[in-house]
Amino acid sequence: MHLTNGLLHSTIARHFLAKGTAPTIAQLSVELGTEAPTIAAALRALADYHGVVLHPMSGEIWAMHPFSAAPTAFWVESAGRGWWGNCAWCSLGIVALLQADATITTTLGGESTQIVIEVRDGVVTPADLCVHFPIPMARAWDNVTYTCSTMLVFPSAAAVDAWSRRHAIPRGDVQSLKTVWAFAQAWYGRHLDPQWTKWTTAEARAMFNQFGLTGPIWALPSSPERF
Repeated sequence: MHLTNGLLHSTIARHFLAKGTAPTIAQLSVELGTEAPTIAAALRALADYHGVVLHPMSGEIWAMHPFSAAPTAFWVESAGRGWWGNCAWCSLGIVALLQADATITTTLGGESTQIVIEVRDGVVTPADLCVHFPIPMARAWDNVTYTCSTMLVFPSAAAVDAWSRRHAIPRGDVQSLKTVWAFAQAWYGRHLDPQWTKWTTAEARAMFNQFGLTGPIWALPSSPERF
């Protein structure tokens, strides 16, 4: 079997979706009929491609967007099953991959007020919530775990302003939850495809523009070739 990034990526995504957990190297070895050292090397290559995040000590899967193998501030539930999402964007991406009604439980601004977001028949509510993106997309992979931890849900743009001052985190771009839901469906739409590749930078830029994601936070350089 030729172990491509796309095949490995889709296998991991499907395992997350079915089991709610990341597959181990040993499990991937059995499923793909490939020796564990080869799987471990392929995972490192996929990590270099920014298709997965590995635990720095074990080399096992830590996250594969939109899924997280470690606890986060976002819990997605559907039909009695559950998943951790890395951020607001990722959590909506999980719902998009499920293609089913779901709830997302989180807290406003990562603080004390818990909320439940619902997606029913493709409609997300409460419709008046927003999502804050404080880290420029061009720098997202400098520390992608931190980047995701800051993509939080807020009741209003004014609440984002107060939160930014309170936590000394620069204010970035604020988008409606409805916009991020539509964007997540497009962004994560091909994650289960064995032919998956990362979006090219040009494709990512075009998708940002399609959903009105403009300004400094969404600006991408011409290099690298893929985002």
